[in-house]
Amino acid sequence: MEPDLAARALGAATEIATAALSGDDPEAVLRLVVQRAADLAQADLGLVMARADDGTLTVEAAHGTDDVRVTNPVGLVLSARSSAARVARSGVALTVDDVWADPRTAPFVPRELRVYGPFAAAPFGTAQRRLGALTVYRHRGARPFEPAAIDLLSAFAAQAGLVIVLSEGATARARIALYQERERIARDLHDVIVQRLYAAGMQLDLLARRPARKLARSDATRLAEAVDQLDASIADVRAVVRALRTPEPDATGTDLAESVRGEVAIAGELLGFPPTLRMDGDLTDVPADLADHTRAALREALSNVVRHSGATHVEVHIGRDRDLTLTVTDDGCGIPEGVTHRGLKHLQERATQAGGRCQIASSSRRGTTVTWSAPLE
Repeated sequence: MEPDLAARALGAATEIATAALSGDDPEAVLRLVVQRAADLAQADLGLVMARADDGTLTVEAAHGTDDVRVTNPVGLVLSARSSAARVARSGVALTVDDVWADPRTAPFVPRELRVYGPFAAAPFGTAQRRLGALTVYRHRGARPFEPAAIDLLSAFAAQAGLVIVLSEGATARARIALYQERERIARDLHDVIVQRLYAAGMQLDLLARRPARKLARSDATRLAEAVDQLDASIADVRAVVRALRTPEPDATGTDLAESVRGEVAIAGELLGFPPTLRMDGDLTDVPADLADHTRAALREALSNVVRHSGATHVEVHIGRDRDLTLTVTDDGCGIPEGVTHRGLKHLQERATQAGGRCQIASSSRRGTTVTWSAPLE
């Protein structure tokens, strides 16, 4: 191989490696591959073709001395019996003097490529991961491709294919690292920030309701507004957590069971004793929207227990059948008269939004039972 050609090939391979491993757009990398291949082979047209499971090849990128935008071969599908498909399958390069006249290639030449004569194809990828084929063409009547050019094309295609395979692995590792970092941030937000905000809101609300501490109406109003703002902040942080944990639009996995345990643990700290918790069924595939409604309903129900009930025993049960059902039972004094019904209204609203229902049974002797349910489908 001529020293100048070898140097150009090395430079092209280095350029492709830099682009691929730097995270450039895959389509841009493929365009760079086919452009450098066509230049090195002194071809009038170069194509990169990706191999499908059925053996067909699809043109992913093109570069030529003609205006390839006129015929636009990108997206062209070649038969699994075509010479390029056989090259991609076998891993053995092929060259012919006239793609339209040679019996090995003529039956499967697409109409868009019949203006070309000399043809060469090299497998694109690695022995373990055959991505497709890299093909070059010259106009009919032009000189055929020399053996040295074919050797160069094959080596270049193998190098470029290896780089792309490696870059896919690097991209996958980077994506995994990103998801792990998102999960860490989401966990910190949920387990630390949300819990602290929630506990602070509960403490403020309890302070405002202590009979021994008579607050001026303006102070009570300000405290109520502060609690509302904390509730809104919790909702915002939970939305961020959900977005971090479900980066894909159709992702449905939730951490509902973990959230239920967290809400019950906080209520236990404020009550001075741990509520009894029972969970039945798999909660991992509960749709995200329904999980959010359920978390909010549990938080509201437990808040009412902490604020008003004076209970010595609390039970929380969540289970799934055709519906997702949440039950919170306490042995307290029931819902006192004159207490704001804002929390109860929120429970009813959440149930309605989820297409379900909420029932509240309360008495001074038996305590309060909140039953909240919504359909899973």
